[in-house]
Amino acid sequence: MGFRKWAIGAAIGLAMMGAPSLAQAPDPTVVHPDYANDALWLCRPGLKDNKCKVDLDATVIQGSGKTSIEKFKAATDPKIDCFFVYPTVSLDTGWQSDFAPDHMEFDDVKLQFARYASVCRQFAPLYRQTTLTVLRAASSGVQPTGERPPAGFGGYSDVVDAWNYYMKHDNNGRGVVLIGHSQGAGVIARLIAQEIEGKPAQKQFISGIILGSAVMVPEGKDVGGTYKAIPLCRKENQIGCVISYMTFRDKEPPPPETRFGKSRDGLLAACTNPANLASGKGTPESYFLTKGFLNGSGGATQPEWTNPPTDIKTPFVKTPGLVSTQCVHKGDYTYLELHVNANPKDPRTDDLAGEVVRATGPDLTWGLHLLDSDHSMGDLIRIVKKQAAAYTAK
Repeated sequence: MGFRKWAIGAAIGLAMMGAPSLAQAPDPTVVHPDYANDALWLCRPGLKDNKCKVDLDATVIQGSGKTSIEKFKAATDPKIDCFFVYPTVSLDTGWQSDFAPDHMEFDDVKLQFARYASVCRQFAPLYRQTTLTVLRAASSGVQPTGERPPAGFGGYSDVVDAWNYYMKHDNNGRGVVLIGHSQGAGVIARLIAQEIEGKPAQKQFISGIILGSAVMVPEGKDVGGTYKAIPLCRKENQIGCVISYMTFRDKEPPPPETRFGKSRDGLLAACTNPANLASGKGTPESYFLTKGFLNGSGGATQPEWTNPPTDIKTPFVKTPGLVSTQCVHKGDYTYLELHVNANPKDPRTDDLAGEVVRATGPDLTWGLHLLDSDHSMGDLIRIVKKQAAAYTAK
């Protein structure tokens, strides 16, 4: 089917649906959306409905069981910017999402990006991503509706349009950190390779945080492979570098059919541990959702954070020392290994859920993909703060 025929069919289908929210949303059949439209941004300075301005308070649970509330505070005058591309979260029934976001996009911004307000101005564009319907089709048996969009329509192309608009109208020479997870990380990795490395924008490139999608490097080296000159970050104040990892539980390493961490073409999947960039082993500063998981894929069962249960009012919990992480290279696999420091004598949970759950049980090919951001969010923000200071000092 040609693009014109596909676009006409999509427009007719949109009109027939007649939902008020869709009627107000930008046209999902346009080839190049105009990112001057505020409706195409989830987070951007000056938005009336900025999805990054949410409740981010956390209940801190010590090993003793003692609790306290950590109040979140955004920076009043951040000197750098952060540009975020969210992972696969859309529940739209077709091959690609439209431009009418709902709680799925909003919840992800709250989980994976809003907390960066403590260090940067925030930009998070909407884009027509491949949907969860497509991702889950093999296990659910439910196929996406409509025709598959033409190659190059939506997806990465949308993010390039948003990036170019941001650079022309919003950046004003400021340093910028690019952040993405899963599908969003793949987009960010490609954007850095095609639109930043070796281009004028590289002068403003502070770092890339590419989680749950591979950055490939030669064994024993920090550069080469995905990028010709941009290295992995090995110091917290290093700029012009990337952080990348994929998480697996220590007791459940990558299976042969894993989606992540496998070597290919003589290159290894990069692993940089935010809890300790230098050695790859450390104890991260985690911010977990009090209830639930990224995009609802973690199932309905979640252990209580304490025994007996604590009545937690905040949307997030911090559990100092509960988990430890280290980069490991075992056979053909390189990944971030997470260990739960269980202590049956204290009241905190000895279990940490986080696997993708199917009707048949946990899908171990995904590892702890749902927790890639959560388990090290505090460390990532600390690193970005140090990178921002180094960049502005430069």
